Formats: sequence, C-alpha cells, structure tokens
Amino acid sequence: MTLKPSQILSQLHAKQADFQTFDRTAANIFKEYRAALEKASRLSTTELATQLATHPSENLGAKPLEALGTFPNWIMPCGLAWQSREESLEWVRGHMTGVTTFAVDGSQIFPSKDLSIPVALVQIGWFENAHLPSGTYVKDVTLEVMTPTELKANTSGDPVDRLVNMRRFQMETDRLIQFMAERRECETCLVFFDGSLIVTFADAFDPESQQIYVDCALRLLQASEQFRVPLVGYIDTTYARDLTMMLQRLYKLPDGPAIHDAQLLGRKMAWGDRTPLFLCQRSGILAKYQDHQDAIVFTYLKTTQDNYPVRLEFPRWLYESGQMNQVLDWVRGEVIIGSGYPYAIETADQTAVLQSADRQTFQRIFQEWAEEQDLDLRLSRKMVSKVRRR
Repeated sequence: MTLKPSQILSQLHAKQADFQTFDRTAANIFKEYRAALEKASRLSTTELATQLATHPSENLGAKPLEALGTFPNWIMPCGLAWQSREESLEWVRGHMTGVTTFAVDGSQIFPSKDLSIPVALVQIGWFENAHLPSGTYVKDVTLEVMTPTELKANTSGDPVDRLVNMRRFQMETDRLIQFMAERRECETCLVFFDGSLIVTFADAFDPESQQIYVDCALRLLQASEQFRVPLVGYIDTTYARDLTMMLQRLYKLPDGPAIHDAQLLGRKMAWGDRTPLFLCQRSGILAKYQDHQDAIVFTYLKTTQDNYPVRLEFPRWLYESGQMNQVLDWVRGEVIIGSGYPYAIETADQTAVLQSADRQTFQRIFQEWAEEQDLDLRLSRKMVSKVRRR
C-alpha cells in the first residue's frame, strides 16, 4: 500500500514544535560560528597558529598550512568570469590541452538470497582523457567474481555486503595506483579519487575492516608521493567539520553537530573561489595513517552557483612541490567541462555502473554455468515466480 499524505501531514503538524525548536537553536548556533569565522579570518597565519598551540592537539580539526593573507571569511577569490559557456571552454582549452585526467569508479552485485550459493560481482570502470583536439581517450572496465570462500559465507555473522564493498574499494585504489606507476613523474597528469582520502566512515567498523581501508588509502597516498603524480580526493557533498571544530576550540563555542564547513563557508563564495589550504587534524582513524597522519591537505572550492562548495583533499607533497595552483585550475577545468561536476569522475561512473538488467544477466550466466558444473544451485520460489511472470 502506498503512503498516505494525509497521515504524514497530520504527524508533521503534531510535531511542529520539535522542528521549530531545532531550527531556531541551529540558527542561533550558526550565527555564533559565522561570527567566529569572521573573527578568525582577521588573524594572521602566525597569530592563528599561536592561538591553536594553546589547545590540546586531540581533535583540533585543522591548522593553517598556506599563508592566510587578509581574506574575509577565508574566501580567496579566483577572479574568473565569462560571458558564455564557449568562453569558459576556451579558458579550459588554454589550461588543459595535453593534460591527462584519470578517474575510476565501481559498482557491484551483492549476493542474493534467491540463489543458494553465495556469489557476488564487482566491476570497476575507468576513464582517461588526454584533453587533445583529436579527442583521444581510454574507457574500459574489469570485473571480479567473488566466491563463497571470499565472501566468508560459512562464517555466521560476517557482514557479506561489507566484504563486497571492501573489495570494490581495493580494486578502485589498485587501478589508480597502477595508473600512477605507469605515469611516474608525469607533470601533466591529474588523478581523481571519488571521495575522501580520510576513510572516517570506517571508524564504525571492526579493527580488521578498518585496517583494510586504511591500507588502501595509505598505498594511494604513498604512490602519489613516490611516483610524483598529482592526486585529488573530490568530495561533492561533504559534511566534514574540521574548520568548524577548529573554531569551536578557538572560541569555546557550543557544540554544533548540524553545522559543517561547507555550510559555514558557502554563502559568500562565488564560482571558482576557494579557501586557503589547511592540514587536517581530525581525530579517529587518521591516527592510523602512520607518516601520513599529518600529510593530508584540504580546501573548499565553489564549483556551482547554487550549492555549497566541494571539499578537495591532496597529499601534502603536492603543496610543497609548488603545483597546487596549477592543479586547482585543472580541477576547475574538469568541473567546467562536466557542467558542475568533474567530467572524468562522471564518465568513470557511467562506465562502471551495473543496472538491474546486468544483475539478471549475471544470475542467468551463473545459473547456467552451475548446471554445467553439476553444482547444487537452488533458486528461491520468489525468483522462480518472477521468471515465470516475465
């Protein structure tokens, strides 16, 4: 039975006070943080660092890396504006012709209760764009079938879907590392990682799962530094609170879990503007990053007129090499081509995605193969019924 809108509205009216209280409280706290941001942005890099040094380093959130200058609200204007899309694309051609961008994405088919034998499939796709007038690019996929042993199907309580997701993460990072190894010391390459280089989501997992994600992230960071290939972690919708936490520590602000950095920064940013570069000083899983614990740089970049800024993360070596401004222009260029989202990531996603028809094809191929191998594969009554109806 479908939802009844009348019941939903009735519940919302009955609980209206709760929503209004939350809204007022959040708005008041937000004003305090905005005032703190304005105050902090008037401090020099040295003054801010000195004040931060008086606070415990545990979960400090962030500390400045780049000279802060005199940018109100830490907004660094880019000064880029065009009268038409064609003008913006001309700017892209001037800055990105011959620059190779590379991105990977993945998709998966989880084990189905409709099949008596646990089996999963992970597919990753990649897109390599040389940004040449000839339109040269590489787009391809690879996949892996996961067996009952790899899914630990005989061990009760194991989160099978998590194992599939971990394998996808490993395959994605392995492919990015392979590209960087093949393009070592490439001065005109940019590798996009679709997500944060800090695997904070894994904090909720068991220690073994945490370590798998940390190892992947570390290998990615180490490869970028070893092969000197620029790497950017691109987080389109971010709820990170590193700058928010830093302001809370500096000015003893009330806790504001609903307030995040992008929300705090976004209202006064124009397209292409960014914040100064900061070092991430987040607590939690970053402590497992060994010599890269203090080596992840971030900034916020405005990529659309209407939405909050995106978060970009880089290995520290990239800042120290003096390439950061050039790389940021490459990111802006990719966003222009993709009309608000990096074209390389968008195309990798389209390449890798598995549709419902792919799931049906996979299950049919596995069923036929199992019959040839004389495996005892049984289908659920539900699945048999669906097949009959189709």
